[in-house]
Amino acid sequence: MKRGNQSSVSEFILLGLPIQPEHQGMYYTLFGAMYLTMMLGNLLIILLIRLYSRLHTPMYFFLSHLAFTDISFSSVTTPKMLMNMQTQHLSMPFEGCITQLYFFLLFVAVDNFLLGVMAYDRYVAICHPLHYMVIMREELCDLLVAGSWFLSCMRALLHTLLLSHLSFCADNTIPHFFCDLNELMKLTCSDTSLNEILIFSEGGVLTLLAVGSILGSYICIGFTVLKVPSTKKICKVLSTCGSHLFLVFLYYGTLAIIYFFPSSSNSQVKEIIASIMYTEVTPMLNPFIYSLRNRDMKLALGILWRRVLAK
Repeated sequence: MKRGNQSSVSEFILLGLPIQPEHQGMYYTLFGAMYLTMMLGNLLIILLIRLYSRLHTPMYFFLSHLAFTDISFSSVTTPKMLMNMQTQHLSMPFEGCITQLYFFLLFVAVDNFLLGVMAYDRYVAICHPLHYMVIMREELCDLLVAGSWFLSCMRALLHTLLLSHLSFCADNTIPHFFCDLNELMKLTCSDTSLNEILIFSEGGVLTLLAVGSILGSYICIGFTVLKVPSTKKICKVLSTCGSHLFLVFLYYGTLAIIYFFPSSSNSQVKEIIASIMYTEVTPMLNPFIYSLRNRDMKLALGILWRRVLAK
């Protein structure tokens, strides 16, 4: 990717996590185990959804894409972080940094869109159950997923192209474990006003679309349940929407606590904690949330386990 003529930076130095050298081994083992758990858990979800026809429904179709996105999302940053912790080779070429940034932005956006799409799916299932299969037909599901990927690709490409044409002079140290957009913009010696306008405007639209879809869907679900309140209906809604709601609260609640509530902690440390939640914790917990709180997933997992034991 072509860089600005004034740029004298050929590589960046990723300082990684603010961990004492004597604790590096412990954290390497911890994050390595979390990454392995995330990979196995999400791959298991994809495998179960593909193998069992009972799971060939719109909800699980979206869930399989979310699982794939979580695997890809975490894989963009975690292997490099683990390698840096193990080898202390902290440098990353300019082109590698820009590539990592592109895929990070891509999968963040896809994750947001998929959470919104899954909320709409739950709205149709609860509020229009008789027309569910007519509304959530295969063509619409494919379109919603394809649209999420297309918009996310355009968003990531736009940010990456704008950043790649900035000039980077002198300082090339990034106090993070991956090439974060905000940290890279702090290192440039070019005018970043256009980049900042795009971040706030596009970021605001993306957040409003995802959060608006989620809030709107669950408000409608709440009104539907309250019209004819019954214990059976409430239990059905909780079993149908519980996993997704828990994931939404985990995903957005973490951001709210870290970025919107005042804290005496250093802002850089807060950003790193938020990034760990994004890239490590949430993708690792998703399989447990959906498998432990979902009857169909537990049934499919039991069938698979019995087949394995039978062999």
